[in-house]
Amino acid sequence: MGEVPEPHTGWTFLTNHARVLAAIASNRRTRVRDIAAHCRLTERAVQKIISDLEADGYLTHRREGRSNTYRIQPGNPLRHPAEAALTVADLLSLLVQHDAEHAEEAKRTG
Repeated sequence: MGEVPEPHTGWTFLTNHARVLAAIASNRRTRVRDIAAHCRLTERAVQKIISDLEADGYLTHRREGRSNTYRIQPGNPLRHPAEAALTVADLLSLLVQHDAEHAEEAKRTG
């Protein structure tokens, strides 16, 4: 059905959990398939990440027909002790700001 994303080697600054959460934040009605394509992950990996996020209270979903609508808990603190003073909202605001700047740059050069 879907193509398996090209694997990434080496380390990255963001975890796959952060990438999935950011993808959901940008479209709370997005499909697992679209999240997987955007994050360059398999659908199975995205489903596992969503399950992790829900189990730890960072995310909930409501079924609407054949699709889900996700709700992020923005006030929850980040999990690592070094970032415990930061919330999910803090993380997402940085990522959204970057996406907006990137889109603006693409308009200017495109």
